Amino acid sequence: MAEERKSEPYKQVIDLTSRAIKQDREEATRDAFAEPDPPLPDVQLEDLSDSMRQAVERMNWPGLMPVQQKAIPYLLERRDLIVQSRTGSGKTGAFMLPLLDLLDPSQAVTQALVLAPTRELARQVEAEFERMNGPDAAIRTALVYGGVRYGPQLQALKEGAHVVIGTPGRILDHLERKTLDLRSLRVLVFDEADEMLSMGFFPAMKQLRRYLPRERTTFMFSATIPHRVQSLAQEFMNDPGFLSLSVGKVSVDAIEHRYHVVDAMEKDRALARILEMENPDSAIIFCNTKRDVEYLATFLRNFGYNADEISGDLSQRAREAVMDRIRRNELRILVATDVAARGIDISDLSHVIMYDVPQDQEYYVHRAGRTARAGKAGIAIVLATRGDERTLLSITRLYGIDIEKKPVPTDEDVSARVAERATVMLEDRRRVLSNLQKERARRFLPLIKDLAEEEPEILAALVDSIYHESLHQTSGPEIEPPERLEKPASPRGGDGGRRKGRRRK
Repeated sequence: MAEERKSEPYKQVIDLTSRAIKQDREEATRDAFAEPDPPLPDVQLEDLSDSMRQAVERMNWPGLMPVQQKAIPYLLERRDLIVQSRTGSGKTGAFMLPLLDLLDPSQAVTQALVLAPTRELARQVEAEFERMNGPDAAIRTALVYGGVRYGPQLQALKEGAHVVIGTPGRILDHLERKTLDLRSLRVLVFDEADEMLSMGFFPAMKQLRRYLPRERTTFMFSATIPHRVQSLAQEFMNDPGFLSLSVGKVSVDAIEHRYHVVDAMEKDRALARILEMENPDSAIIFCNTKRDVEYLATFLRNFGYNADEISGDLSQRAREAVMDRIRRNELRILVATDVAARGIDISDLSHVIMYDVPQDQEYYVHRAGRTARAGKAGIAIVLATRGDERTLLSITRLYGIDIEKKPVPTDEDVSARVAERATVMLEDRRRVLSNLQKERARRFLPLIKDLAEEEPEILAALVDSIYHESLHQTSGPEIEPPERLEKPASPRGGDGGRRKGRRRK
């Protein structure tokens, strides 16, 4: 129906506008990283060394995947390289296969360090390398991550692991304890760098840098290249080449588009789970109605998120207060209607989330175009009901947008992700304690053991408080609730928005 209401000339203007926006983003993004220069030809299976070919046979791969064909030549040439490649594309083989040629098994020292965002991914990488390596291989590995005992890790490091695979926080712990020595390091790999930053590892990685030798080769793999990943590359890499697998050429997909099909009555909870998994630096959540904006902003604040709203019900003074929070980087999540968001420009916006499928097709372009600016990458996420899915897909087809359907995260998914982030935070806090503070804390070990067995809810509430204080709250001054021109309608949906919760600090 929306298409019938539009004249043909107007549709042409919209098409031209969307193409211009896409072209501007692509041109800006190409300037963010140079392609590998000079370029190297792709490598084929028959071009590899005997040890690498045997590893491919052990993995039962019919041949090399595109990311492996393109990336391996640069890794073997010891050229710093950033690779944009999605999960499941074969990137683990792309950076682990070359280690078989780059490392010297006769030297019982750590020569390669692979950093991963989660213990699960670290285990997967280590298991895959063990399969490549073979049962009688001379290259030894150590798996190092937080939340478990140090004993097995210390033993593996003491035996002279050539390859250490783990999470940054626990790696840093071993470096500070002097149980890990990186002076002989040849290769450093960041696996899923965007996820690593989302998990909160940036402080640990910056501290880790002082233990790294100057002469080394660094590889970075990431599904997206947002601004923080670019900053990380500048901290750790020396004039890196940039490679992205996209329709057979080197380029950057500035925006990753995806959608989730959700039940209309569970939309708010689904959004909360998506936010927990994504942990956006900054996001705009678009709603189609002012009523939903009000309800959702209240729900998110009650849930513990640093969120505010802009809609037509706000007075000018209240709008300016919200804008001041945005300008001072004190607001992570803004909930708005399309009309209210006009004229708002938020730099470094990592996520655009569409709580509703847009009522007008051109609004999709305007909404999504608010992220991935100035050569940075971004993510556009849509929550669609089953009745809206066909409308959404017709919009994305109209503008030639590739959009991926993903399942809504489960409570178990969120629990696992939150547990890993909480472990990162708690280990970071312990790491900065003085010896006297650690000694003082040991007084509570018997109490902690008793609580863990008899009243774990007390510990859970304490960890939840620390987690939300670190991830969801602002560091700026308290902002008064928005002043409204008139009393709003009662919010609909679950009870998350029916109570006016006091804003936590």
